[in-house]
Amino acid sequence: MLITVTGGTGFAGAHSVAAIVARGHRVRLLARDPASAGPALEPLGVDPGAVEVVAGDVTDEAAVAAAVRGADAVLHAAAVYSFDSRQRAVMRAVNERGTEVVLGASRRAGVGRVVHVSSVAALFPSTVDLGPDSPVGRPRETYMATKAAAEVVARRHQADGVPVVISYPPAMLGPHDPKWSPPATTQLGDQNARLRNVLRGLMPFWPRGGLPMGDVRDTAELHAIALDSPGPNRVFGPGHAVSTRDYVAAVRAVTGRALPALFLPPAALVPVGRLADLAQRAWPWRIPAEYGAIYACACDARVDPAAPSAGLSPRPLAATLTDTVRWLHRTGQLSDRQAGVLGTPVPIPLLAGRAVR
Repeated sequence: MLITVTGGTGFAGAHSVAAIVARGHRVRLLARDPASAGPALEPLGVDPGAVEVVAGDVTDEAAVAAAVRGADAVLHAAAVYSFDSRQRAVMRAVNERGTEVVLGASRRAGVGRVVHVSSVAALFPSTVDLGPDSPVGRPRETYMATKAAAEVVARRHQADGVPVVISYPPAMLGPHDPKWSPPATTQLGDQNARLRNVLRGLMPFWPRGGLPMGDVRDTAELHAIALDSPGPNRVFGPGHAVSTRDYVAAVRAVTGRALPALFLPPAALVPVGRLADLAQRAWPWRIPAEYGAIYACACDARVDPAAPSAGLSPRPLAATLTDTVRWLHRTGQLSDRQAGVLGTPVPIPLLAGRAVR
């Protein structure tokens, strides 16, 4: 099959491209910067020369139409995921308007299957376990609100009989985040940045509560399966319900570090998050305290264990944290001390007959 992917140079998108290519499919990317395909895909074993790239943005109707023309399926993974209050306008444009454009163009082109990458956050807040019949949420945080708005669009297409599958990834961690590609880009996705900040000692205070959390590689495999095989029209990325206490305990366990932490009621930290959001609009550097992260933990949402996930089981949280910390260390984002016991070089796959450290 020829599968068009939006957001294929991002975190979930790049890993999904690798999973799709591993199944023998051809990929066409819609990318604002075609040169970003190489750094995003090569570390995942994908030859960027074998991937067709259409230059354009998801809000550009002509570029989107060209990208989906002749495709057998579309994976719409493009989104701006950030709790940075400075990104409000771009999140609304990409997450909301971009979904309208991509799903509309795919429908007009007669694409056989479209997988829209939503988020469990689109269903927040909820007093019951999340599942395929959960109503669209009305979250108070900007990123989540834009994903909820995109969810309304996707469900409208489903109601019209369009072959749209909606995936709901949990908060995702994992190695190789294409946003970290110096010198061009030196940012990280939200969860990987949070893990780095924890190990840098920047997060001594935590809200009680928790959220669904999983490995980006598991969600990528879910997308490849959803594109390949008929199944439920709403699927949840494999993950775990992780409390903030359990998260910090797991990071301590894999790194061997003490990591002092104080857990407070969310109500005590929400005002701090709102003030941080206001300050962030004027402060050029990223402030670790974020209203969105506090709000997400305060929702303390859980996914129904019976929710469809294409038969995939999540890998252990400890394995995901270990791989991610090692990647952060290898890419220079954590010092030996900050990575703890994972800062010791370990052999990686053989190259030219010798172990590389």
